[in-house]
Amino acid sequence: MSQPVRWGILGTGWIAETFVTDLLAVGLTVSAVGSRSQESADAFAQRFGIPRAHASYEALAADPEVDAIYIATPHPLHAENALLAIGAGKHVLVEKPFTLNGDEAQRVADAAAEAGVAVLEAMWTRFLPHMARLREIIAAGTLGDVRTVIADHDQKLPADPKHRINNPDLGGGSMLDLAVYPISFAVDLLGVPTTVIANATMTETGVDRQTALIFEHEGGRQSMSHSALDAPGPVKAAVIGTDGWVEIDRWWYNPTSFTVYDAAGTVVERFEQEVTSRGMQFQAFELERLIGAGETESPLLPLAETVAIMRTMDEARRQIGLRYPGE
Repeated sequence: MSQPVRWGILGTGWIAETFVTDLLAVGLTVSAVGSRSQESADAFAQRFGIPRAHASYEALAADPEVDAIYIATPHPLHAENALLAIGAGKHVLVEKPFTLNGDEAQRVADAAAEAGVAVLEAMWTRFLPHMARLREIIAAGTLGDVRTVIADHDQKLPADPKHRINNPDLGGGSMLDLAVYPISFAVDLLGVPTTVIANATMTETGVDRQTALIFEHEGGRQSMSHSALDAPGPVKAAVIGTDGWVEIDRWWYNPTSFTVYDAAGTVVERFEQEVTSRGMQFQAFELERLIGAGETESPLLPLAETVAIMRTMDEARRQIGLRYPGE
């Protein structure tokens, strides 16, 4: 596209605020916001200097001054909102988790293919500079044969049973909010798992309080992860190969740094992250690149892989007995 991509923001929660903050900081164009009330839309638009505020998601999707829509609503609404935007001919960036389950993800992928629009899961970690450098190191053979990926995502989040993280009606639990990061990371480096083993303990509200996952991937490679919503952890990650390993620093899924070691434990590279924001602009850059190139899927995160990640979480949830209302 010769003109700047004009973004519409569907939803006005904190993740939408973070996304818009990062976009505006790098000069991208946010032209409209949609909420379920005019008051909320107006407040968001005024805060960020957005020209148009819509009192419904339908009005945002119909706005001719919007090219791409960022979906920032609660998990159970992602599929419905994405289909609305796709039906209006908009390109779409859908906040993770992409949908509530694999069937919903496939419906969105099918609709995107039929409409010929670009659709991307907002797994923003995939597009950060330290992840790009990590993939280069692996491709260069520095680590030898990569055998294992280990990551945790343990946080101490609000204990209020009505908070969305604890609410099954809103897709709560550690799986969709926290485990999705190490799952996607493992799939990025090792491919879709061939075997899933999941174990969890549940909250009184019926969602997973903590979940441990062991995946086997093609070639006998393994990934292991742990997520918890009520206990803080190191939130670090490691990638282990036959000739060395990488240790990714705290908040590994955010813009951060890492150290590369050879088989003898000697440091061969220290990557220092230069990004000072949350880094959500990089996924927007990728969607804008797709739009400009006339492409509909990103090679860094194709829709088939997003669907496979959702189906992997479906299997993990089946094993731990977590089924959401309406499924």
